[in-house]
Amino acid sequence: MTKTAMLATTALLLSAGLTHAEDATQVAQAPVPTGPTSEAPLDDAAQRGVLVFTPDFFASQRPNTALDMVNRVPGFSIDDGSGARGFEGAVGNILINNNRPASKNDAGSNVLARTPANQVDRIELIRGGAPGVDMQGYSVVVNVILKTTSSRQSILTLNPIFFEGGQDVWGGSYQFTAQEGDRSWGITLSDGASTSDSNGEGRALRYDADGNLIRDEYFENDGWGGGQSMRGNYAGPVAGGKIDATARYAQNDWQEWRLLESPTALRRSAFAEDSTSGELGVTWTRPLNPRWTMETRMIHEFTSFDNVNTGNETLDGVTEPEQRFAAEGDASESILRGLVRNERSPSLTLELGAEVAYNMLDVQQAFTIGGDPVDLPSASVKVEETRGEAFSKATWRVDPRLTLEGGLRLEASTISQSGDADQEKSFFFAKPRFLATWTPMADNQLRFRFERELGQLDFGDFAASAELDDGNVFGGNVDLEPEQRWISELTYERRFWGEGVVAVGYRHDEIIDVIDRLPLPDGLSATGNIGDGTLDRISLNVVVPLDKFGVSGGRFTFKNDWNDTSVTDPTTGEERPISQVRYSQANVGFQQDITSWKTQWGINWLPRLGEHSYDPDQTVIWRGSDYFEAFVEYKPTSTLALRAQLNVWDDFVIRRTVYASRDPRTVDFVEERRIDPRTFLSLRLRKTF
Repeated sequence: MTKTAMLATTALLLSAGLTHAEDATQVAQAPVPTGPTSEAPLDDAAQRGVLVFTPDFFASQRPNTALDMVNRVPGFSIDDGSGARGFEGAVGNILINNNRPASKNDAGSNVLARTPANQVDRIELIRGGAPGVDMQGYSVVVNVILKTTSSRQSILTLNPIFFEGGQDVWGGSYQFTAQEGDRSWGITLSDGASTSDSNGEGRALRYDADGNLIRDEYFENDGWGGGQSMRGNYAGPVAGGKIDATARYAQNDWQEWRLLESPTALRRSAFAEDSTSGELGVTWTRPLNPRWTMETRMIHEFTSFDNVNTGNETLDGVTEPEQRFAAEGDASESILRGLVRNERSPSLTLELGAEVAYNMLDVQQAFTIGGDPVDLPSASVKVEETRGEAFSKATWRVDPRLTLEGGLRLEASTISQSGDADQEKSFFFAKPRFLATWTPMADNQLRFRFERELGQLDFGDFAASAELDDGNVFGGNVDLEPEQRWISELTYERRFWGEGVVAVGYRHDEIIDVIDRLPLPDGLSATGNIGDGTLDRISLNVVVPLDKFGVSGGRFTFKNDWNDTSVTDPTTGEERPISQVRYSQANVGFQQDITSWKTQWGINWLPRLGEHSYDPDQTVIWRGSDYFEAFVEYKPTSTLALRAQLNVWDDFVIRRTVYASRDPRTVDFVEERRIDPRTFLSLRLRKTF
């Protein structure tokens, strides 16, 4: 399908839907269950793309929170969103009472984690869209419908993580929620913990261009952090509509270090960062009449950060001057979005709206060697983006078997830089979308998607950066432009045996202005647009209940994406994969509910993982194997859960090829780091009262 044909198809869908709607008067109703679902979900009688799960379906799993329930919806994986530009597609695939969370940062999984399971009325799995449902660019979403009863509930959580030979971290949270009819409010206090599953020790072997060993070093690294945050939420009737508001403030820190040591060499790098962040999100929804609904959304996020990266090296008794890269800055995003939604009939919903946004990064950086300043391109810059978008969308259920969605977004934006570089660019993009969902039988579904997506620029790429653990310093790029993708995707899904799912999909992306690494003058490199490329992906998702095979409450799972990418390297002129796209990362799992023991347990296995990164001056490949994640969770009561999870994996290898020159491209040395990751144990105690 050509781009012109895509635009024509979208327009045809909108016009056909408008014509169809003239004779219809009934307003669409939410899907409702029509019987017990203790053994399998129900297909909604009016629209086969919606499966309904009542609490009975999850009874054997003894869920404590709504998150426990959604995690067990067969064939569904939570996506909290990419945090990309604006609001569309950035906030994940979870709806709560037909709406997205009020804030981009307050992910759907977070909202579900503080929602007690006994407040859930039903869960709707919406596949391929449905009238009156805000899919936000996703083919599949979950809609969690809550009860309106009065309640008071607190959730206390403690979650330490213990590392074999590494830094242990502790975290915990307290959550309070209350509901009185249409009003609800709550507060969350959190002392968070963060770490990396790549911490460990091993050897670093360096070879010259002829393969001769020239250095053998002991390797060790570690990284950890945490922070304190407070969030408040309120939802309730205001001015004839409903308001949903959330506010958050947090202070966070992160630190890491890396050591390479031999009898003749000592290399050590360290990184530390402190940051503060906050957000305010408000959504106001008001019905204008039985058919029309208005929604207004305001979001503001801000971050302030201060970090330092140092590198020290001693070779053959000679100590090199210390390298130091320091940065401090502020970033923010503000969004104002409004739309009107018209439910023309039970089978047709129209949507019109607009969004304006302002994004900003103001960063000051300094690079020194032995205390002496070193000039870098775009070391300190202020990047600002002002963007406006108008959009329209129609969702038309042609009949219970077929649902069509078509939409068009028109975006205009201006990106400006000031500081070390002064520049301004303006852009205009038309972003059509078409989605067709055919459900010939309740257990069989075919989904087709075609749309144009625009990537979110990382404003940090406009400024210089450093990775001093490998002695790398990068310049900024003031000429960076958004990456564009024309996406074609086809997915077939088959459901069986209640919880059984097989879904296979194919996706092809035509990528314009691929973002990767490109060469700069003076021997530096930067993130930039390197030309056009492609991505081909085959996806497979399998869930097999094992009760028929004599394993009561057991499930086998398999999930993988096979990716094949291609782009022309700007340094060599040769075709190569796109950096940091994993070719494959299969996840094989087994889980079991043992009802008599009030216990769940399971294991996930990642047999192989890895990716490539390409730079004008080096190529980095990392590969790992046999990553195991095993857990057991005991729920003695409906208000208490104890969970233990063990993560262990085999050695992984980082192979770095450093080039002595770009043209001709000659090898300076090859370094292999063979790292034994630390085994770690995560515990979680959760009490509801």
